[in-house]
Amino acid sequence: MTAEVPLLDEATGPRQELTVVLPARLQRTPNWPEGPFPFELGSRRTDAATRSTYFAPASARALYGAPGRPCRWHLPQDAKQDGLHLIGMELLRAATARNPEHALAVLHFSVERPLLPVLRALAGRRSSTADEPLTGPFDPASLLAGVADVRATAAPFAIARPYTVAFMTPSEQHTPVLRDGPQGALPGSADRWLWQLASRSTPEDFPLPPETADEQLKDVIKISADWSALVLRQGTAFVGHRPDTGAGDFFEFGALHSRTVYLDALLLGSLQRDHIDELTDELSAVFDSSRLARRVAALERNIAVFRSTYWRQHLTAHGPANDLLLAFQNQHRLPARFNEILAEAADYSRLVQTQESQQISGALGVLTILGLPLGTALSILQVLGDDSVAHLLIALGLSIAATAAALTTRYGRLVLSSLRGGDGEARNPPP
Repeated sequence: MTAEVPLLDEATGPRQELTVVLPARLQRTPNWPEGPFPFELGSRRTDAATRSTYFAPASARALYGAPGRPCRWHLPQDAKQDGLHLIGMELLRAATARNPEHALAVLHFSVERPLLPVLRALAGRRSSTADEPLTGPFDPASLLAGVADVRATAAPFAIARPYTVAFMTPSEQHTPVLRDGPQGALPGSADRWLWQLASRSTPEDFPLPPETADEQLKDVIKISADWSALVLRQGTAFVGHRPDTGAGDFFEFGALHSRTVYLDALLLGSLQRDHIDELTDELSAVFDSSRLARRVAALERNIAVFRSTYWRQHLTAHGPANDLLLAFQNQHRLPARFNEILAEAADYSRLVQTQESQQISGALGVLTILGLPLGTALSILQVLGDDSVAHLLIALGLSIAATAAALTTRYGRLVLSSLRGGDGEARNPPP
């Protein structure tokens, strides 16, 4: 008799790992050990030094800090509740120009019960029957007390729900995700399972339209014949495609990668998203002050700092991390949004340059209007050899009258308007 195939929301894989990412605000520098959480597998220890060899130097500095300037800390944990085991947590400083205390809190779990209901509860699905996982010993407010505050959903950078990275391997009963032999084809249901774990939903929560299902599943990353990944806006999922044989299986290495370098690629994408959100907000406030030139200069500096520090689309010579970062960027439209920011900042820069040119031209015009009548009068007196003080005063009076008359002309009004143009246009931006 054939064993019944479990539904995904009832399935428990032999190996299930879960990472939860939350926005936070640092209250002080943690006295935790520095660096990312050093997961170990055999003789391999995934500390900052090991992971830095995987990434390009600029990306490694953003993720792990530099000598004397740490930006990441970790703390081992050992708490269990309702089939969840909290292994450890991390804090990654993600300071921005306006929010120097911004950080990302990372919680690492092992899961020993069906994974999808846990993800649905974290996503706040209305039909979810599972209890909220981040309570009791897993309450972030208690875990981070005195070190960081978990941001409210109304705060800047907050996401509606925690970002999740799920890893699941199948047993022989999980045929919907198993290949038909070592190099056989994958059933279509494999990508559907990936979608459910990454979107944290069942077909009842969000039925994929048949007309667009292929388009929405086209971004599945086939890491190898053994496993695949899918990156969505609120979650990422890794699923195996052959039975997990237990201790010593390759999936131990896969789980390690999903918690370390692949997670770090997604964290870098989160840093990029938060900075682009701030730059977008900064652009929208450019005309809130009369000091347009100063605001645009500060904006251009912040763009340059972001570009040199965080904006990377190539992380490493190893393909999957790059693919994961690009998938995250595409889900949040980060390349298109950054190009829009650059174009809009360039427009504002040209506006400032135009205003400054107008003001310089206006100042030169004033000097011309003031200096020409006076210079002409004094030249005439000098040619006539007239040293009379009375005649000099008469010449000055006539010069002032001529200047006042010149300022009432169209050219004079244009000169005065140019001098006032900076403040006037800053307060009244063009539509």
